[in-house]
Parts: sequence; C-alpha cells; structure tokens
Amino acid sequence: MNRFNTLNEWLAWQESLHPLPIDLGLERVKRVFEALLPNYKTQKPLTITVAGTNGKGSTVAYLEQFYFASGHKVGAYTSPHILRYNERIKINGKPVSDDKICAAFEQIDKARGDTSLSYFEFSTLAALLIFLQENIAIQILEVGLGGRLDAVNIVDTDMAIVTSIAIDHVEYLGQTRDEIGLEKAGIFRSNTPAIVSDLRPPASLLNYAYQNNALLLRLGETFFYEKHGTTWTWQGLAQTISDLPNPALKGNHQYRNASAAIFATQCLASFLPVSESSLKMGLKNVKLAGRFQLIDGENPVLLDVGHNPQAVETLVDYLAENFPNRRIHAIFSMMKDKDIVGVLNLMKPIVSNWFFAPLPQNLRAVTESTMREIFEQCHIETVNLGYVGFAQAFSAAKKEAQSGDLILVFGSFFLVSDCYMNLKIGE
Repeated sequence: MNRFNTLNEWLAWQESLHPLPIDLGLERVKRVFEALLPNYKTQKPLTITVAGTNGKGSTVAYLEQFYFASGHKVGAYTSPHILRYNERIKINGKPVSDDKICAAFEQIDKARGDTSLSYFEFSTLAALLIFLQENIAIQILEVGLGGRLDAVNIVDTDMAIVTSIAIDHVEYLGQTRDEIGLEKAGIFRSNTPAIVSDLRPPASLLNYAYQNNALLLRLGETFFYEKHGTTWTWQGLAQTISDLPNPALKGNHQYRNASAAIFATQCLASFLPVSESSLKMGLKNVKLAGRFQLIDGENPVLLDVGHNPQAVETLVDYLAENFPNRRIHAIFSMMKDKDIVGVLNLMKPIVSNWFFAPLPQNLRAVTESTMREIFEQCHIETVNLGYVGFAQAFSAAKKEAQSGDLILVFGSFFLVSDCYMNLKIGE
C-alpha cells in the first residue's frame, strides 16, 4: 500500500520528516542510493554536474537545449522551482508527471528503511531514479548548495562545470571565496574534465583541481568567446565556431554560461555528438524563468531571482544598458540569511521607489520590521511598507508608475514565484 496518493501529500510529509531543512553530507543519502540503485555505476547515463553561486540554472538550460536540438534524450535536474515541484525534474525540456514522481518517492521510501532524508535528498534520488527508468542519454545535474557535500555529488560525474563563485550561504559554505570555492570544487573527479567559467576563480578551487588530477579547462585560458554585435564566436581546443546567434537569455554574463556549455558538449562529443546547427538552435530557443524575464506593457515588468551582490551587480549593468533614464519601481524581498545591505547599496542609486513584499509563509524570509531597520541603515527613504504580500505591493507599484516606468520584481525565487501566480504567467 502506498504511503500517500498525491504529490502534495508526499512533499508536505518530506518537509517535516527530517529535523533540518538543509543537512549537508553524503553518508545518509549515499546509503539509501546504494540500496535503491545497487548497480548504478554500470547503468549510469552520461552525466554533467553543474555547481556555482550564480549561473548554474542558465548553464543547465543551455546544455538541455543543445542536446535536445541534437535529438538526444536529455534529463535535467534543477532547484528550486518557480511554480510546480515537477519543474525540478525534466526530460526533453518537459516536467515529469506527478505519477512518475510519486512512484519514485514510494521506491525511495521503501529503500531508505529508518534512514531520514531531507526534502532535497528525496528529490535528488527521485531524479536519478526517473532518469534511469526513462533510459535517457545524458543527465544534467544542478548542485543545490555548495558541491562537496551536496546530495548530487553521490554521482561520479563525466563532466564538472563550476560557474561564478561569490559570497553566499556563508553559514554552510564559509565566509570567503576561497572557502566557498573549495566546496564547489568537490564535484571535480580525477582524470575528468572540469570546466570553470569564472574568470577569477579562487586559488582553492584551482589547487583542488591540480591536487586531484582533474582536467582543468578555464574560460580565458582554454576556451574563449568574442562578441560581434549581432553574432559571436566561440573558440576552444583547435576549434572555432563562428556566427553564433546571441543567447536568448539576456545579460553579458550569459556569454560565459553559454561558452562553458558549448565547451562541455565538445568535450563529450565522442559520446554524444552535438552539431553546430544544434548549438545555434539551442542558443535561440533557450528559456529560463525569472532571469531578466521581461513582460511587455505600458509599464514593463522585469523579473529576476538574483539574491546576492554578484547577481545584483549583473542586474544593475543590465538595467543601465537596457533601461537607461527610466524610473524603476522595485518590488523586493529576500531571505534573512542573505547580504541584504550589500544588495540594497548596489540598487539604491537606480531605484526610484521601493515596495517591500513580505513572504509570510516562508520562515527564512526577512520580516517587515527587520527590513524597516535595514532601509534606514542604507539611508533609503522612498520605501513603501505595510503590504500583506506581493499582490498588494504590485498594485501599489502600478498606481505609482507613470507610462514607460519599469516595475522590477527581484531578490528571491519565492517572490518571483508569487509574481508568477499573481500575474498568471505561464498559464
């Protein structure tokens, strides 16, 4: 008899099953993994693992499109989701069904015995199980947090990618880029390609790669890109691909993410070939919710999930380039464990009005009373408070905005999710 009949029931139970929402370490999840899939090493699909502070989701999205355009059956595992849990586990770009996920959870529950698993560990095991059952050709796994101790790292990857490295999740990963970089480097494997698209990777990451005989491949040293206005050129090991269309995902940082993804396909071409035409098609077709996502209108709405200073620096550059001299009304919220002061100080010069949208259902979210103090600390005066949630804050911003003004929704995946539901995006 099944423990639960619906996906929502399974997820609600998982949220309360483990004592900690985030519990880094591989011992428990690896024990269940080996009981669940004892012959995994001989059955494993070709695997690319992607870690980093910012840019993971974009890099996964490019890889997913490149392999799909080439006719390969591709699985992608990402987190968190915007609207539906199923977004985390996709095959050929489509979220898998509730039934498949519930069936996987049932198998995992039986295999785990008395071992407690976190919400994320359940989802990781479900993704691996479903991808194996669906006989995919390649799986692309996004690390949830860090790398070395993340549940995704139970799989020995065939290709590791580390995107940008910045200060985030300091309570779990460390206070410095060197400490954080060492955690990200934990996905590297001996004699296995390790692509790094951060132009200034910390020494700890490079040293780990050298000490563990990973095949280090760095943007700016091993592979390169050059923009030409409406096209760009990628160059790798004795190979040049010209006349590439600009990535459909916006922002200059997307050339770094796309370049790393292209290089990964070329390194693995002997296993799964990807043609130049497929790369070009993938660059045109790639989509990713909540990353510089623009909704046109009299007052265009820009959505971005960026929630740390490095991501917000990129957002500031994008706004300066694409919305110069526009009044910006920012609907904002963040998790209380983030560098809120750093984010506000970056955005303060370009935002005309702030509208704080609380996330009352999320225990990790910053409260209005705390935000009032932080706004005062940052000497920001044009602040609108007192809203119940996103809907009220958005309505107030719309009333304040004049024709042509930009409404910016940023600071958290959860806030962008609220925006999606309120504006019925994607329905």
